[in-house]
Amino acid sequence: MDAHLKALEAEAIGILREARARFQRPVLLYSIGKDSSALLHLARKAFAPTRLPFPLLHVDTTWKFREMIAFRDALVAREGVDLIKATNAAALSEGMNPFDYDASTYTAAMKTVPLRQAIDAHGFDVAIGGARRDEERSRAKERIFSLREPGHVWDPRNQRPEFFGLYNTLLEPGATMRCFPLSNWTELDVWRYIEAEQIPVVPLYFAKERPVVRRNGQMIMVDDERFRLLPGETVEMVRVRFRTLGCYPLTAAIESDAASIPDIIRELLATKHSERVGRIIDHVGSSMEDKKREGYF
Repeated sequence: MDAHLKALEAEAIGILREARARFQRPVLLYSIGKDSSALLHLARKAFAPTRLPFPLLHVDTTWKFREMIAFRDALVAREGVDLIKATNAAALSEGMNPFDYDASTYTAAMKTVPLRQAIDAHGFDVAIGGARRDEERSRAKERIFSLREPGHVWDPRNQRPEFFGLYNTLLEPGATMRCFPLSNWTELDVWRYIEAEQIPVVPLYFAKERPVVRRNGQMIMVDDERFRLLPGETVEMVRVRFRTLGCYPLTAAIESDAASIPDIIRELLATKHSERVGRIIDHVGSSMEDKKREGYF
């Protein structure tokens, strides 16, 4: 690692240790993506040689890519980490899915609600996640320690100043905190760190021939038999990869030949588009900031 990556790593490790020291019931949010993989690696380094001092929490919508779930289950079997899976069973029983409901309604029911329920049920006072400020405008308003008022409400106007790396982590009754150790990282930083530390990631990040449907100017991968084709749509094989991962019907792929981490780094150096261009939930219905105000990560 060069000096820049070493500085980012040291900052993130310091933040993770601060979160563990200041709170009684921390949890690490694990989305199975590249940022979560880098964050989990940093957490291991922060608390080595002991086991992780907090569990992992995965909000499982049941619509993630199959390769994501296989990667998650292999990690748990291999590393023996404590994993909590949160799913909104009530919404599923009522037929909630990403085809019959708009992206905002689906996101609120299948991501925001189970996250809030899990935090309340387990009494977690800080949820540590891999969000970065460069991802999206509302993410850029977050502090490293981001206050969630009672009811999991996020108000960007009430965030606390963090001068000189000093953090105010005091909580009033009913409030919780979100913690973002990767706040100052970029997508390129994450990939350079993954390369330097040889961190395993989901194969969906690497280019490969995959079955996709072209819809509204984007390519959606047909990952299982639940995918619904619209009239006139056909499935075609295209060499694609994903810059960001989520529920497969709401996550677009990009055409790419980047089949290795060095290839991805070269590709990112040439691109001018945000990785979240492929996240359909960002562009349909309520804004990301409104989603976050309701408790979305």
